[in-house]
Amino acid sequence: MNAPAARPVRPRRSVLAVPGSNPRFLEKAQGLDVDAVFLDLEDACAPSAKPGARHTVVKFLNEGDWGRKTRVVRVNDWSTEWTYRDVVTVVEGAGEHVDCLLLPKVRDAGQIGALDLLLSQIERAMGLPVGGIGIEAQIEDATGLVNVDAIAAASPRVETVVFGPADFMASLNMRSLVVGEQPPGYPADAYHYVLMRILMAARSNGVQAIDGPYLQIRNAEGFREVAGRSAALGFDGKWVLHPDQVAAANEVYSPAQEDYDHAELILDAYAYHTSEAGGARGAAMLGDEMIDEASRKMALVVAGKGRAAGLRRTTSFEPPRA
Repeated sequence: MNAPAARPVRPRRSVLAVPGSNPRFLEKAQGLDVDAVFLDLEDACAPSAKPGARHTVVKFLNEGDWGRKTRVVRVNDWSTEWTYRDVVTVVEGAGEHVDCLLLPKVRDAGQIGALDLLLSQIERAMGLPVGGIGIEAQIEDATGLVNVDAIAAASPRVETVVFGPADFMASLNMRSLVVGEQPPGYPADAYHYVLMRILMAARSNGVQAIDGPYLQIRNAEGFREVAGRSAALGFDGKWVLHPDQVAAANEVYSPAQEDYDHAELILDAYAYHTSEAGGARGAAMLGDEMIDEASRKMALVVAGKGRAAGLRRTTSFEPPRA
């Protein structure tokens, strides 16, 4: 299926989870250096607090200063009695300040289609641009993973596919109580297949892949190790649960300065050598390295992430002297 082309690309190296029922956390979150926030009406809200949390979220979306952060609201999943009212209250009350809705525990494409339809009805009723609010799909069990390709392709609104490790581990009867850590007794990476499966579905549909939370918020090295695995595969970012995790996420999911500089040099060198002035060659040398069209594509990925992270070049390309 062709990748949808209409949705904006909003970087999400660090995605901060904020309880929708806690005004103090909602206030503090506005000043943190994260790319995105999601105001949570699901797991972070007790059942009795959910109705009031909807109105708290609307208030902070309308009155808060979120800067350039991507503003997301996690609604409850479709198996509950709360979902439709979450969507109606939030979008009718603050739709112009909502970038995406995050749908948890997605199990099939029909659940994305249902949210898409409801959003379209509310957008029309409220005079909002139809299709303007994106969808983030969270994969949290085996059925969702089996159907992840169809889920990622279910609507042009889909912007990200998110891994939810805690519920996923429980759904598999995985023998671990530490969310995000490897289960004891298994000598390899228990999450490699899951992460690659989500990544393939995301990339084949032109959307971002986001890793889920690491709950040991005081374990900085553990967070870096877990984040480093998904970043190495190509994931775009990770959820953060505490301010102490923010800087690490922004660093891990951004290129190192050396890699960013090298990527920009490859792009400049390839552009020069394929031009008439450079000899119109399809392959050329950059120092001791041969570069070609495949090199350019790889460099575009690294350079794009570096630019989005605000990195500045420390080197420049000099055409070889004749």
